[in-house]
Amino acid sequence: MLKRLLFILSLGALLLAQPGLAQPVPATGVRVGQHADQTRFVLDLGGPVEYSVSLLDDPTQVVIALPAIDWRLSVADRARRGGLIIGARFLPALPAGSRVILDVDGPVAVRNAFLLPPSATFGHRLVVDLAQTERGVPAVEPAAGPGLVRPVSVAMPVPGRRPGTPPRAPTRPVIVIDPGHGGIDSGAIGGSGTQEKDLTLAYARELRRQLQATGRYVVMLTRDSDVFLRLGERVAVGRRAVAQNGGEGLFVSIHADSIPGNHVQGASVYTLSETASDQEAEALAAKENRSDVLARMDLPSEDTQLAAILIDLSQRVTMNQSVRLARSLVGALGRETPLLPRPHRFAGFRVLKAPDVPSVLLELGYLSNPREEQALNSAAHRAKVAQATVTAIDSYFGETAN
Repeated sequence: MLKRLLFILSLGALLLAQPGLAQPVPATGVRVGQHADQTRFVLDLGGPVEYSVSLLDDPTQVVIALPAIDWRLSVADRARRGGLIIGARFLPALPAGSRVILDVDGPVAVRNAFLLPPSATFGHRLVVDLAQTERGVPAVEPAAGPGLVRPVSVAMPVPGRRPGTPPRAPTRPVIVIDPGHGGIDSGAIGGSGTQEKDLTLAYARELRRQLQATGRYVVMLTRDSDVFLRLGERVAVGRRAVAQNGGEGLFVSIHADSIPGNHVQGASVYTLSETASDQEAEALAAKENRSDVLARMDLPSEDTQLAAILIDLSQRVTMNQSVRLARSLVGALGRETPLLPRPHRFAGFRVLKAPDVPSVLLELGYLSNPREEQALNSAAHRAKVAQATVTAIDSYFGETAN
């Protein structure tokens, strides 16, 4: 445990040393071109960055290590390929920064890597030139420039890839939809008997249908029937699904609430914070986090000091990405359904604590309000909320809905 803690602390020191941590540098475009005997990969950036380029073997992949990056890439940009590059993945910020993984067609050498300053047409650009080589021939190391860490050939694990597996085709972002409650945990219950667990599953299925219809995403549900899942299991399902599909995705948990009285109504969106935005948010998170108790299971023991460090190191950029998704979701939902005052709220929901997957919790509304309960049970309302959510996800990934 001590070694693990020291390792995490060392990652923390590296993360804190990254420039622009509070405001990740945006990446706004990708270009791939074949030039004579080399393939050029260009990443458009909103500012200068430090970087390193490494090679993985079996199969050959090119890893570009960067500080925390705000990926503002369209689906088309994420699917760029050409020449030696047969696919690219853009991983969210890990404790030590973000990563670009280039799948390549056979052994390659890094012929050059450099950062270009802004021009009349483009901003900062990171350029990596690749050339075909024979297996066993050392990669050509580009000269180190200011702030450039000289690249080395390494054998490091990459999320979503097992050693010895063939390169993957370009992957689509993974959207994991989590219908709240289920099985012995019915969740909130409305005045006319609506159970939250049934309502959230119906909304999750409609959202899945609309997301799949776009053809832009891989979509999965944490549960597709009336079963009980512990909160930690839901997070694990989401993280595993995203990692297995290239490391890029979102986690959307769907819930509905019920409180004493029948006058409060409106949807809201929550993102993770150890400090709740208000007493209502704190009470709601406490209620949702108690769901595991219904199964009479002890929660897994956690080293609270280690957990705090992990959250601090691994979730900083992920939480910023979650906030960006939440704001997009609030804007889209507000055009289709009533919202609570201050509809974007913060609380310590355990189900939002995946350190590497941006996550939001969507509260559909209040089953304790008879009018809202009736609306929430309508297929038309489900379709509107699902469409607004698709619009928000498209906006998050920089894709304009058709």
